[in-house]
Amino acid sequence: MLEKQVDRAAQSSPGPASAAVDAPAAEALLKAEKCVKCHDAVKSKKGSSFKVTAAKYKAGPDAEAALIKRLTAGSDDHEGIATKDAKAVKNLAEWILAQ
Repeated sequence: MLEKQVDRAAQSSPGPASAAVDAPAAEALLKAEKCVKCHDAVKSKKGSSFKVTAAKYKAGPDAEAALIKRLTAGSDDHEGIATKDAKAVKNLAEWILAQ
């Protein structure tokens, strides 16, 4: 199911940033970090959908940096991702923002 949503999101995302996003790598990281347990590309589960998250961060300054901080830092209500691969985290943030 996530693969179909990722494919649709990648196909419908306009702009140059979406061309640089490696959707299969973002999807693999989402699965490896268990993000899909609480989040979905388009519908809310325990956590907000990636579409809602994208809208929230796009509205603020430095969207990508703010989202990367949220993804990696964690908090009481959100577990941060464990990977230390900066390129993979940046790609994931770009994928989320392209939703």
